[in-house]
Amino acid sequence: MKEGNNFRNLEKGIKLDVDLRDNYGGYLRLDQILSAQVPLSSPPHHDEMLFIIQHQVSELWLKLIVHEIKAAIKNIEAEQLDIASKILARVKQVQRQLFEQWGVLETLTPSEYVQFRDVFGSASGFQSVQYRMLEFLLGNKNSDMLKMFPEDSASRQDLNEILNSPSIYDVFLQHLHKCGYAIPEECINREWAEPHKFNDDLVATFVDIYKHTEKNWDAYALCEQLVDVEQSFQMWRFRHMKTVERIIGFKRGSGGSSGVSFLKKALDLTFFPELLDVRTNL
Repeated sequence: MKEGNNFRNLEKGIKLDVDLRDNYGGYLRLDQILSAQVPLSSPPHHDEMLFIIQHQVSELWLKLIVHEIKAAIKNIEAEQLDIASKILARVKQVQRQLFEQWGVLETLTPSEYVQFRDVFGSASGFQSVQYRMLEFLLGNKNSDMLKMFPEDSASRQDLNEILNSPSIYDVFLQHLHKCGYAIPEECINREWAEPHKFNDDLVATFVDIYKHTEKNWDAYALCEQLVDVEQSFQMWRFRHMKTVERIIGFKRGSGGSSGVSFLKKALDLTFFPELLDVRTNL
């Protein structure tokens, strides 16, 4: 028997004969996940692996956020605001992971990027269906985005369903209306495929909630969770823009956009405008 600080005997209870269907790799489908990184450069450029993994991991985190936001919506509809707040607290932590990932991609220098940039053609994060789902779930509705996906594709069908359903903000306003808060009619009975429009009367309702937090605690707490999610999203957008600026400068984006200029315009978009404006009116 070996002894010393660099050796540890296996504990007797550890299973070594686990069936492939039940082991760690089988449960996580690692054979599929770890074989999905296929560089197209020939010979494979070292840094293309980073680029592929960065975006694949981002898509996995986006999948989780979409999953969580949908759950938060269901809980708000069921008047379980405390559970919805717990879910949004998790969403913020996932957003933090997405934000920090940009630091990894920023290790890719412009001279390294241009050596494999041509191999993925017009592929762009702008075409991410999960990113579009997330924006729609948060309220940034734009039916033109559906045109990027084939009419008979599952992606388009899923996105179209979310487009024509209330966003998390819409559902929250419906909840407040049911609870007796003064929510303008045009905010709760409208075309869900259209983006929410700023409403001064809604600001007044939120000001009242914020001025009397004791009697409005559940609503107030969820308001702040939504603001946190929006702020995290905006920080992610900003870091994305600065990373693109650092790596490609002011070249056009691979998907045909103006690149950095296009990403800067996205910083003006907001999901919950009244929740931000309430700060000015307190």
